[in-house]
Amino acid sequence: MTTESQIPGTNTEKGAARAAAAKQGTHSSVDTTPVKSIATGTDVELAGTDGRGATQVADGVVAKIAGIAIQEIPGVHALGGGAARALGNLREKVGQKDLTQGVSVEVGKTQVAVDVTMVVEYPHPLQQVADDARDAVYTAIEDLVGMEVTEVNITITDIHIPSEDDDADGEEAAREPRVA
Repeated sequence: MTTESQIPGTNTEKGAARAAAAKQGTHSSVDTTPVKSIATGTDVELAGTDGRGATQVADGVVAKIAGIAIQEIPGVHALGGGAARALGNLREKVGQKDLTQGVSVEVGKTQVAVDVTMVVEYPHPLQQVADDARDAVYTAIEDLVGMEVTEVNITITDIHIPSEDDDADGEEAAREPRVA
């Protein structure tokens, strides 16, 4: 009998490989020499400079490109978990939209791994929306940044039912006095 850990490519095998890599201080599927993170604000140096100088792209730019690409996918209602969306709504009210909300990147020398958290519109098929978002991230980062995307992990935290917002908007409108 074959267990899941014996099947190549299963989540258990990938998790074990990542755990072993974490003990060694490396990521199993991304060349992270040197490791860059969005939190450190460090820059990414792109290969292919051919002796004429270096090009650096801030890793926040990589996350923003992924966020923009995902927002254009039909069925994606919002990016980020509940707390991130609440903070994002406050920022939007003052005119600042965070295009990296719900997107985190691990950037290596030539490769990128992306993690995305999103809310999907009901009744869009969840797997189709996730696949479309994944394809959009691969295409955008590889075409615009020129780095290889090794993986795009998507977590769907909620579904948005349009009638929920319609009812809430109707209640707010009923409470607000109308100015003629």
